[in-house]
Amino acid sequence: MAGPLAGVRILDCTSVVLGPWAAQQLGDLGADIVKIEPPEGDTTRQLGPKRNPGMAAFFLGCNRSKRSIVLDLKKDDGRNALFKLAETADVLMHNYRPEPAARLKLSYEVFAKINPRLIYLATYGYRAAGPMGAKAAYDDIIQAGSGLAMLQTVVAGAPRFLPTIVADKTSSNAVLAAVLAALYEREKSGQGQAVEVPMFESLVSYVMVEHLYGETFLPAIETAGYKRLLNKERRPYPSKDGYFALLPYTDGHWKEFCKLIDRNDIMADPRFQSLATRLANIEVVYATLAEICATRTNAEWNALLKDSNVPHGPVNSLEDLFEDAQLKATDFWKEVEHPTEGRIRMPDVPTRFSRTKPEVTRLQPNLGEHSVEILKEAGFSGGEIDKLIASGATKDGRRK
Repeated sequence: MAGPLAGVRILDCTSVVLGPWAAQQLGDLGADIVKIEPPEGDTTRQLGPKRNPGMAAFFLGCNRSKRSIVLDLKKDDGRNALFKLAETADVLMHNYRPEPAARLKLSYEVFAKINPRLIYLATYGYRAAGPMGAKAAYDDIIQAGSGLAMLQTVVAGAPRFLPTIVADKTSSNAVLAAVLAALYEREKSGQGQAVEVPMFESLVSYVMVEHLYGETFLPAIETAGYKRLLNKERRPYPSKDGYFALLPYTDGHWKEFCKLIDRNDIMADPRFQSLATRLANIEVVYATLAEICATRTNAEWNALLKDSNVPHGPVNSLEDLFEDAQLKATDFWKEVEHPTEGRIRMPDVPTRFSRTKPEVTRLQPNLGEHSVEILKEAGFSGGEIDKLIASGATKDGRRK
């Protein structure tokens, strides 16, 4: 059965992670994703371990459910081919900053004349209207600028980056939401539009969900920063034989937890009696939980809390995730035979639909693997395609 986005065609001119991961998710939902790459390919084709040139692990993680066509958009022929593809596309995504996009003659105004129904989505570092609008940005720069890196001083004593590309991936989900919203609006209006998804503003919004805190009010009634999180004791606790995640959060959780561990003295302590008093004494709360957690092994904690409502769980390493009981039970890890890369592992599509099941529609493409196929679909003749190949505007990447 086709996914919920079956029939939608998306031209993906993005590179690295921010755009490609969003496009991959749209492809898993059933959209036809045409990945448009320069002659050298997406930079992630070279990042990480690989069995064959241009098919590195980083690329494989962001580019399934797509077809690949090479178009050199610095050449008139390549750009004109993109314009031809745009005539029948539903969405065009790119991550060129405004000035490079203008130099390449790839502004929204150009595409709106070609296809008034086209959703034109640009995603880059900063909102174009601001003083940083022309600046390049990567995940590290946005983590720093959004306040996220500085939050790590609580536990590290100095600003630190999270060891995951949270700025890229959070902004990628903003791209996903924006595309879906724009497609829905077009169904009502019949018109396309330009959409801008900036990393910086997306991450500031993300960080400040809880950390706007007292600055929510004007004038401020307390400082910014959610105090429960800004605490060096907020961490997985050492148990007798490892680490364990434990968070009795609501008043109901606390009552149940204290009963299970036979600690009525904690429940009687005024510092622990309500969510508000626990927040006001959060360092004591965390220290107490750490002390309690150290009295049992992980297995003992799991057995004690198994049938309770108290939030708890394992502290997995990356390697542990491949054997995680929940992921195994839901068949999360998929093993497939890639036509050129051999046996590979992929995560499942996380969301589930009762009727229109998302699925991996295609395995990750080699560079330009579908150039000829896509150009033929757009109406190019064999001779015209040969000329594009000869000029370097495209490349036939099919493995012979």
